[in-house]
Amino acid sequence: MSFLGFEGSRIVIFGLANKKSVACSIGRVLVEAGAEVIHVVRSAQRAETAAKLFPDNLIFLCDVEEEDNIIRVRDAISRQITGPIDGIVHSIAFANYADGMRPFHQTPKKDFLQAMDISCYSFIAIANHFKELLSNQASLVTISISSTRMAAENYGYMGPVKAALESSLCFLAKSFSAFSEVRFNAVCPGLLKTSASAGIPGYIESYLFAEQATLRKKAVQTQEAANVAAFLLSRRASGMNGQCLVVDAGMGMNFFDAHIVGKTVA
Repeated sequence: MSFLGFEGSRIVIFGLANKKSVACSIGRVLVEAGAEVIHVVRSAQRAETAAKLFPDNLIFLCDVEEEDNIIRVRDAISRQITGPIDGIVHSIAFANYADGMRPFHQTPKKDFLQAMDISCYSFIAIANHFKELLSNQASLVTISISSTRMAAENYGYMGPVKAALESSLCFLAKSFSAFSEVRFNAVCPGLLKTSASAGIPGYIESYLFAEQATLRKKAVQTQEAANVAAFLLSRRASGMNGQCLVVDAGMGMNFFDAHIVGKTVA
């Protein structure tokens, strides 16, 4: 048995879009560690991508914006497997930036609520509808961000949405504790180089700044976030529940780096 002990375990991953996705990196780590991985993706196109990246794994379709789809995919998965699910990864987020970035106080209600539904409530709904399929000591991990307490203008209303996602962890952990030892935690990476982040207005400039603010002068890598997610999914993290693990290679403690300050006030 390896250190993380994934041999014989089954993990469902929601959210793979392409090879740059956090969900893809997590899937690779888990497969290498001996886990059986099941991918749940949003569209047929993404299913084709997932099949190429993970040809030996089951792949299902589910647009989580419609809760009935979560129930449907749960039933579809239950018909294909024997035995419980040992972990679920929620790597799903969406914000409508089609009209560009606005000041936060001008956030359209429909956009905010859609982002909350897809990015936050879907985690709660997945936990609820999959609870009967989970092993007693299963681990559910969601992907947040390292900066929910910062007013990152180019991230806009997704900051508060991710904060709500993080807040839901302790409530889920508490309610599930009435009948199980299922754990809920989050990985909170610094700025990552993913296809989804590339669609955020001004993200590249923020990414380059974050790289300079990071202690090692190199931005955190998606693989590093995936490694932490794998740890939280494993029984080695059995003592952790309702926690948010920041993975930013020291960026958050270094905003007053002398080099960066010198450039600003020169």
